[in-house]
Amino acid sequence: MTTSFLPSTDNQSTPVLSQTDSPTAPNREPLKHLLIGSAKAVTGTIHYLQVIGYADVGDWSQLLLTGNTGEVMSILSRHILVQ
Repeated sequence: MTTSFLPSTDNQSTPVLSQTDSPTAPNREPLKHLLIGSAKAVTGTIHYLQVIGYADVGDWSQLLLTGNTGEVMSILSRHILVQ
């Protein structure tokens, strides 16, 4: 799945979803993960999720400002098999 989160030109902290993949396969549903915390906590969690084989570091969006002091977020979108 190719999904990117690009900051808008008006507000650098607002993610804009740009989706370029084809319709999902049968029995698959989109699932979005959102990590919110300090930059250290979010990047540490992203790296840990790669170590355990859940998601590659490159699958996550860049760190985006939330508007709260010292807080960032990162988003992962994927399609999961639902039975």
